[in-house]
Amino acid sequence: MEMVYQYLTGPRFRHRIEAIVEKFSDMQADLDKERKTMTRTWAKREAQIRGVIESTVGMYGDLQGIAGRALPEIDSIDTLSLDYSPKSDSDD
Repeated sequence: MEMVYQYLTGPRFRHRIEAIVEKFSDMQADLDKERKTMTRTWAKREAQIRGVIESTVGMYGDLQGIAGRALPEIDSIDTLSLDYSPKSDSDD
């Protein structure tokens, strides 16, 4: 019992606990950096996808203006334009 008490109240135990806490802190900092990086990457990719969809829907609209009813309806175009409509402040 005396040896356990000496160990728990001595500097070696404190140093071990400090090392564990430091490693956990490092892991948390790394995780936070990864989260920020991935969030930035996902936001960039989402903007790219939104741009492609908006361009596609716009081109289809241009063609509808030229060809009128001769251009077949594409239901998925309407779905795309609804799914990826520009975000407003109220979407957050």
